[in-house]
Amino acid sequence: MIAGLNGARILVTRPAAQAENLCELIESRGGVPVRFPTLEIAARQPEAQAVQDAETGDWLIFTSSNAVDFAIPAFGGKMPGWRGARIAAVGAATADALRRAGCAVDCVPAGEFSSEGLLAEPALQQVAGLRCTIVRGVGGREKLADGLRVRGATVAYLEVYSRNRPAADIGGLRADLHAQRLAAVTATSVEALQNLVAILDGEAIERLRQIGLVVASERIGQNAEQLGFKRIAVSPQPTDAAILETLTTLLNGENSGGSN
Repeated sequence: MIAGLNGARILVTRPAAQAENLCELIESRGGVPVRFPTLEIAARQPEAQAVQDAETGDWLIFTSSNAVDFAIPAFGGKMPGWRGARIAAVGAATADALRRAGCAVDCVPAGEFSSEGLLAEPALQQVAGLRCTIVRGVGGREKLADGLRVRGATVAYLEVYSRNRPAADIGGLRADLHAQRLAAVTATSVEALQNLVAILDGEAIERLRQIGLVVASERIGQNAEQLGFKRIAVSPQPTDAAILETLTTLLNGENSGGSN
């Protein structure tokens, strides 16, 4: 029998447009999602030359489903039919988004869905002399680009969206924290977690750090430790289904080895 969440209130920090599936899964397991987006995603139109370079390169590497969704308007409303270009996705959700957009995906990590996982793929080992475009939001990690450049690739970015901290009414969150009504928090990016901490202070932060935190990767977990969180559980994959299972395990006291 699958353990339930038994009415536990779960703070969901994903951007509003991407939180609904996880919230529905939490509800299906008997939990109560508390929607509190700490990131706002906005479209960004890159320079025309950057778009043209991406269309004529050897590899297009998408770092998130957001990158896919916002690339479509950047490319004029639909994904171009790239001739000769190969397409890579950083993870399963990104690959699914690409397929929905009509793109064949040539490379997805077999293991860890991350820059490190992508760099470990055989298809990206021999890239000397090739032109690679990383489609992403503004800013972010340099790990993937650095790894490809070391192998001799020419790397450019096509930044098709920005991540901003939304204006938020924190009165309800403060009240929930003060009354200890939250059982757990979910964070699927370092920036989302950092923004959550940044908007709180004093007693609210201290109470937040005592709550169970489910994160979508080891890297986010390491950042959470640096921010002072005490109960951290790392989801084995950054998918909504895996996050739900990690939440359920954490809150039913069965976590062994996945939390710090």
